[in-house]
Amino acid sequence: MTSPRRALVLVDVQQQYFSGPLEIQFPPLAESLPNIAAVIDSAAESSIPVAAVQHTAGDQAPVFNPTTPEFALHPEVEQRRQPEWKSVVKQYGSVFADTDLLPWLREHDVDTITLVGYMTNNCIIASAVEAEAHGIAVEVLSDATGAINIANSAGFAPAETVHTTLMALLQSNFAAVATTEDWAQALADSQPLAKDNLPSSAMYGAELAARG
Repeated sequence: MTSPRRALVLVDVQQQYFSGPLEIQFPPLAESLPNIAAVIDSAAESSIPVAAVQHTAGDQAPVFNPTTPEFALHPEVEQRRQPEWKSVVKQYGSVFADTDLLPWLREHDVDTITLVGYMTNNCIIASAVEAEAHGIAVEVLSDATGAINIANSAGFAPAETVHTTLMALLQSNFAAVATTEDWAQALADSQPLAKDNLPSSAMYGAELAARG
């Protein structure tokens, strides 16, 4: 099996997600942030290229405003930043949309991106879906990402339900989902992560539903 040519993409690990209404709820920040730091350290040890992405909504916006402290990367990320990191500022959900990330990935001969950061329910899923069109494999680390509680005119979903549901959805088609520990082992072994597919996920889902 061919060894993946990975890049680590840090998605919006910004202070905006550590307080206020956008504070990540599941997995708790006390779990996901140390895992993100551990992934960065593993990437450095393995000489994996790293891209640090930050979201902006413009300098008049109430959130993700680049003129405010909340726009900054969390100190656990910032203190690990290296000069060779790729810095990306985006204004859409996907890390690819209207950015120069894709040419940078091509330049580094990357065929697999590892996504960590926030939020599962917005930028992680958007980035994983768009990667398919670019022929890039995706890994999502379930314990190094996170979601918020969602409520609107269509209904309510607590953060744990949002996150776990989207992890199952991603694993069914768009990404290989794993824990930080399993990813680190795959990295050490120069192996890809195991990925399911939609037909097998559908059949297993039907089987579990019939049991219920």
